[in-house]
Amino acid sequence: MKIEYNNLYTHYIVTTLHRQPLILEKHRKRIEKYITGIVNNNGCRLYAIYANPEHVHFLVSRSPAISEEELATLVAESSRKFINQNKLCSSPFAWQESAVAFSVSKSGVDKVCKYILNQPEHHRKVSFTEEYEHFLKFYQKTLQPFGKKEFK
Repeated sequence: MKIEYNNLYTHYIVTTLHRQPLILEKHRKRIEKYITGIVNNNGCRLYAIYANPEHVHFLVSRSPAISEEELATLVAESSRKFINQNKLCSSPFAWQESAVAFSVSKSGVDKVCKYILNQPEHHRKVSFTEEYEHFLKFYQKTLQPFGKKEFK
């Protein structure tokens, strides 16, 4: 059945391989614009994006025609090629094999946008590891911890 209207808001976090700080500030906006194009060209709408040195946050309203995993894979594969072809890193660039995607309610969109756009200030106070652990605690009932095959 075709879905004509939807509110599939998803907050993605994709991380560089081994959490290496590979995204340079001088290339950040170019990478963000490229990822924005990928999202928009796949029937989705990007609300906010910020590329930190070792991870990228972005919030989208996702088309029901594309799964969370498909969109994350498209973004990761396309942006990896773009970064490498344009030599935006001094060494070969790669993303980790997995990403995270959190659903966001319509009432939470503004708050998540502000959070994403405030990343530089946020990471002056909180490391990415601390941020990630906070997400794991907050979503502990729905996230599967690394290395574990079953939920408790």
